[in-house]
Amino acid sequence: MTEKIIRVENINPAVFFGTENRNLKLLKKRFPKLKLTSRGDEIKASGPEKEIVVFEEKLGQLIQQLLNNPNISDDEVRHVLGEDYQPSPLKEDDDLMNNVLVYGNRGKVIKPRTENQRALVKAVQKNDVVFAVGPAGTGKTYTGVALAVRALKKKEVKKIILARPAVEA
Repeated sequence: MTEKIIRVENINPAVFFGTENRNLKLLKKRFPKLKLTSRGDEIKASGPEKEIVVFEEKLGQLIQQLLNNPNISDDEVRHVLGEDYQPSPLKEDDDLMNNVLVYGNRGKVIKPRTENQRALVKAVQKNDVVFAVGPAGTGKTYTGVALAVRALKKKEVKKIILARPAVEA
């Protein structure tokens, strides 16, 4: 029985292990002969040496995939791990890869819902400064905060500063 400790560097552990440890559960399911435990940014694998070698290889592929796209789906993780992969069918007007701004709590997809929100996202991608004007409740702040969180997660910015406008009544 061999024991190996592997450090997961350059990836946020919350992103690596997934929402509610989904990715870790998939790893445990894929390698039932190994005892896998995680603490911080380390994974400890105990079991047969051959299994650990395969585990390290698959883990390296998963890390590379997560470096390229931190928002991969469970199906894509299964594909990297060598399980059957069936891409989930997309609706014609719902191209998830282009519309998803960020994943919220428990993997909830946050994306622009209206045509004007899509236009706001495109404007932010093309311009450094964008002013959005419109009636209350149309999603200007919601979309803006989602874009800011996406930039923070992609490490395009170091911090987000929220400011309240001083509106005189």
